[in-house]
Amino acid sequence: MTAHLPFQPDRILVTRTDRIGDLLVSTPVFKALRERFPKAWIGAVIFQENRELLEGNPYLDEVILYDKKGSEKNALGHLAFALRLRKKNYQAVIHLHATHRMHQAAFLAGIPVRIGWARKSPALLTHAIPDVKSEGLRHEAEYNFELLKILGVDLPQVLELYAPNLPKHEASLAELTAALGMSPERPWILINPSSSCPSKMWPASKFAKLISAMEKKYSAAVGLIGGPRDRALARRILEEAGSLKAFDLTGRLSLGTLSCLIRKAALLVSNDSGPVHLASAAGTPVVSIFGRNQPGLSPVRWRPLGGKSRYLWKDIGCRPCLAHHCRIQFLCLDVISVEDVLEAAESAASLPSRSAVSGDSGR
Repeated sequence: MTAHLPFQPDRILVTRTDRIGDLLVSTPVFKALRERFPKAWIGAVIFQENRELLEGNPYLDEVILYDKKGSEKNALGHLAFALRLRKKNYQAVIHLHATHRMHQAAFLAGIPVRIGWARKSPALLTHAIPDVKSEGLRHEAEYNFELLKILGVDLPQVLELYAPNLPKHEASLAELTAALGMSPERPWILINPSSSCPSKMWPASKFAKLISAMEKKYSAAVGLIGGPRDRALARRILEEAGSLKAFDLTGRLSLGTLSCLIRKAALLVSNDSGPVHLASAAGTPVVSIFGRNQPGLSPVRWRPLGGKSRYLWKDIGCRPCLAHHCRIQFLCLDVISVEDVLEAAESAASLPSRSAVSGDSGR
């Protein structure tokens, strides 16, 4: 049994300085804290580049941005951040992701209750919880709640992710889609061919075949999404697909605008990456493709949540999995076929058949 704090904090801070998907699967924590402490001031520390993901979150009073790549990059900037944090008088902090920097900052800020995973400067925590996440026995969103037990916060029956849907992002999306000639009346199928690691990327040639098959089969506009670094990949895929109808949206969308686009989409097909969890939050059907078989990186821990979510993963028996050091050209990804993805897509979403639509112009 976990012992609860002898007092109820009225100023609570949550830190999650990590990637897009990691932050998104942490958003159920904010709602749970608000329900447990309805009058508390609740804040979150996140990377500056992820700021749009928490815009408009109704369960937060404050979002504090950490600029690791800029003003907080060096030791003096980091110390200045900790001193600014001290002035906010938080009484408890929950570090959902273990980092030396956040553990140090909360310690230097004098926050009396510091809860986190017992790794990366655990001596700076007042409550260090054994980190068993690498076992991959539960979803990451569920693991987060192990840290909240000491605050008397239970795991909700339903984990609801939050993604922004603000008018200013809607306006930006409308402007972009009008400029590109994307009809708002047509259903959109979004494709995310990139990810943070090669061991998570389904072959580009298969994405090309998938796009070609979808354009022939469905009366829907296909759009590729990704960051500025993914532009070359997107061009290569579209050239190989021989597509003159698909829209290349890589590098054109902020996180807030991407969230609005995914919310409107009929389907997202993606590698194991942040947009998958945006789709889960928005209730958009999603097919997520997995490769690696380490328990801590598996679909059990990182699958998309929600009834309209599907994932594909095939265990080819690699023990141990070498991840990005793979010596067999990521066979675990290559064995997933285009047909597998199409079958999962039809299971997740209702897509209009091209043969059932007359006068389809393709755009």
